[in-house]
Amino acid sequence: MTSRALILLGLLSVVRPGVASDDYTLGPDSQPQPGVPKGRVVGPLVWKSTVFASTFRQYWIYVPAQYDAGKPAALMVFQDGHKYVNTDEEYRVPVVFDNLIHKGQMPVTIALFVNPGHNSEQFPDRWRESNRANEYDALGDQYAQFLIEELIPEIAKTYKLTADPEGHAICGASSGGICAFTAAWERPDYFRKVISHIGSFVSIRGGHVYPTLIRQAAKRPLRVFLQDGSNDLDNRWGNWPLANQSMAAALKFRAYDYRFEMGDGAHTHKHGGALLPDALRWLWRDYK
Repeated sequence: MTSRALILLGLLSVVRPGVASDDYTLGPDSQPQPGVPKGRVVGPLVWKSTVFASTFRQYWIYVPAQYDAGKPAALMVFQDGHKYVNTDEEYRVPVVFDNLIHKGQMPVTIALFVNPGHNSEQFPDRWRESNRANEYDALGDQYAQFLIEELIPEIAKTYKLTADPEGHAICGASSGGICAFTAAWERPDYFRKVISHIGSFVSIRGGHVYPTLIRQAAKRPLRVFLQDGSNDLDNRWGNWPLANQSMAAALKFRAYDYRFEMGDGAHTHKHGGALLPDALRWLWRDYK
């Protein structure tokens, strides 16, 4: 058997469907700790967009206990915000932020949790909002424009945010993961830090082109954390594990500041949730 055939067999063995253990557990940084000041969560609030005309969306704001209105805070945006703001599920961002900010392992950071747009102010299924694919899976700068020119300025009326792009991060899962990357790719003048959980870098709206774009386009000043599982989706849109491996290979080829964590999970949030504190420490490790 040729060496090329052996390599292909090796790739197939990585992504062959099977039973994933997917048994990741949350560590102490994802649990409330005694003596740690608790930030507050405002919301859900509802926003009617003009960039995405006639769409409504829910959003939440986390404000750390250490926030000082006289000092600009860092900002981190989370797509599918309902998932990340929930302190009973996998990510538990308010709890993780409380712990890491208290320990000085990330800066004082305002979190903006944003859901995709919907065609009414009724939100029957937050994972199936009517405009989700149009906003999250599409390439281009429209979603970044929505954040930077519309929603974030609204938040900045109340909270003082840093103007430093190194102090702006963005995160999401699945289609929200590719959305986070797209926002930073299109607007590195604003977003410099990205976390993608089980990112959909496949052909739903053309995202399968990113590995080639990364290799060929001008290098952006981005820091990127990717997570996926070897038993993630494999369907007509593409193969998620292979797509994320291709993303990681392209980022490595262009010497990006990146980290890729491949587990054995399926299209779930268990691995990403367990990794989140470490991912945030890595993402913010040298921010002053």
